[in-house]
Amino acid sequence: MRVISYPRHGAPDVLQLQEVPTPRPGPGRLLLRTEAVGVNFIETQLRSGTAPFPSPLPGRPHGDVVGRVEAVGPDTIGFAVGDRLAAWAVDAAYADYVVVDAARVVAVPESIDAPTATALASTAQVAHNVLRVGRLAPGETVLVHAAAGAIGHLVTQLAVLYGAGRVIGTVGSAAKADFVLAHGADEVVDYGRPDWADQVRAATDGAGVDLVLDSVEGRVFQPSLDLLRPFGRLVYYGFADAGGELAKVSMKDLFGLKYVVGSSFDAWLAAAPDQAAAARRELVGYVADGRLKVAVHAVLPLTEAAQAHRIIEERTQLGRVVLVP
Repeated sequence: MRVISYPRHGAPDVLQLQEVPTPRPGPGRLLLRTEAVGVNFIETQLRSGTAPFPSPLPGRPHGDVVGRVEAVGPDTIGFAVGDRLAAWAVDAAYADYVVVDAARVVAVPESIDAPTATALASTAQVAHNVLRVGRLAPGETVLVHAAAGAIGHLVTQLAVLYGAGRVIGTVGSAAKADFVLAHGADEVVDYGRPDWADQVRAATDGAGVDLVLDSVEGRVFQPSLDLLRPFGRLVYYGFADAGGELAKVSMKDLFGLKYVVGSSFDAWLAAAPDQAAAARRELVGYVADGRLKVAVHAVLPLTEAAQAHRIIEERTQLGRVVLVP
């Protein structure tokens, strides 16, 4: 079978196609025949060696995989050959076949196409999680950073579904504004402009926001803290603009009755597995009935994995970038 790997850190061209034996699933594992792979931003950082944590070599990108069960590992119950699943945190995900943890899958209805269904693996779940961690209350004002991204455009829609009074989305370029508005935002601000925080403040008549959902960090982190109203919350869940160094919070920033919480997908799954399972069922229903629309920016063949990474690194995508065998 084919798999994408990289022997060293570097530009997207370090991604190489290899021929390797098809793996066998062990206990608690499933072998999936791949239908589609969702490409996540973090993998571009790991490939380039710019993530804030080590990336061992040689590397094989992880990702969100939709596929059908080809083989069931020993002592793995509740699954059968032919089941259609979305799996997250999949090792060596850019491949014709993948081995997945049976505890990290969600059933995918036949009515949902494979590129769309990749969002059910992690991006939609992360979007749900950050809103719950942020304790969004009906009527509150939410600031969603990177609102045109694979997670951001889902966060924006879910914030509306969960009762936000106003959603302000930020984008890295003005060209993405119409896309964000079409996915539920009330206003859009370009965080590449030096006055972006002033624009958010003006849009709220000087009051600021109740909740910030920050997957960008870097240059937007401190201004976002400053925008919080008393009792406001900032949920930090990504570092797309961190430049390899994570933000630091000064205690004096918190004296204004502000809350900062970090959220990771794995931590949520471990701390609240029943809540996470209920969220998965809810999200499948939202996607199936059209209340949550997954934007797929590009569908590329597996052999064009390098191009998929270029699209993400150029920050031009609107929604999800997907690879197919």
